[in-house]
Amino acid sequence: MKTTVHALLFDVFGTVVDWRGSLIKNLEAFGQKHTITADWSGLVDAWQSEAHGQLVEQIRERTLPWHPLDDVHRLALQEVLPRYGLVGLTDAEVTWIHRLWHRLEPWPDTLAGLSRLKQHYSVSAFSNGNVALLVDMARHARLSWDMIFGADLFNHYKPDAEFYLRACTLLGHEPEQVMVCAAHNDDLQAASELGLRTAFIQRPMEKGPGGPFESPTGSWDLIASDLQDLADQLGPEIIDYR
Repeated sequence: MKTTVHALLFDVFGTVVDWRGSLIKNLEAFGQKHTITADWSGLVDAWQSEAHGQLVEQIRERTLPWHPLDDVHRLALQEVLPRYGLVGLTDAEVTWIHRLWHRLEPWPDTLAGLSRLKQHYSVSAFSNGNVALLVDMARHARLSWDMIFGADLFNHYKPDAEFYLRACTLLGHEPEQVMVCAAHNDDLQAASELGLRTAFIQRPMEKGPGGPFESPTGSWDLIASDLQDLADQLGPEIIDYR
C-alpha cells in the first residue's frame, strides 16, 4: 500500500522557536532597565517546568480544571517569581513578563526551512500553546503557518490522542498521511502509536549551552539536524510502501 505524506504538524516550543534563549534575553534586558539582579536562567527553567510540566500534567489528569496555556503560564509565573526574589513588581510588569511567551524568536534555520517545506506540504503549528498566543508568536517571528492547531481548539494537551486525531480530521487526511515534526520523543511516540508519521528534529541548544538535550530514542521515520535538513530529506514527497 502506497502512503504519501501531505501535511506536516510542527511542535513549536523548542522545535521551531528558541523559547529558553528568547525568555532569558528579554528578562536580562528587563533586569538592566529596572536595575534588578536575578538568576534569570534559573527562573526561566523553573517557570517552564512548573507550567509545561506540573500544571499541564495536572490538567491532563483532570486534577485541575481546563486552562489554556496563557493562563497556565500566568499561574506558574506567580508561583515562581517569589522564589527568585522578584516581589513588589507592578501588575503591568508581571503582565509584560507573562506575555514574553508571545514574542519568542525562531531558530536560525526555521524560516528558510518552513518556506521550502511549504512548497510541497501543508505546514501547521501543532502546539500546547493556545491559539491567541500562537498567532501573536507567528506574527512576531514571521512564521507563515497554513493552520494553527492550539490546545484550546480541543481542550486537550499533547500527548492526548484526541489532539493528534482531530488535527488529522480537520486537515482531511488519514493519520498515515500526516507527519509530526518535533524535538521531543514523547510527542513523536504518541503520534507513532496513532499511526502518524514522525520526524525528530535535533535541537541540542534547547536547554542552553551545556544543558541537557534530547536525542532520538524511537524508530522515527526521519531524524533531521534542523528544518533545512528536514526539507532536504523530504523532497517533494515522502512515500512509504506499507
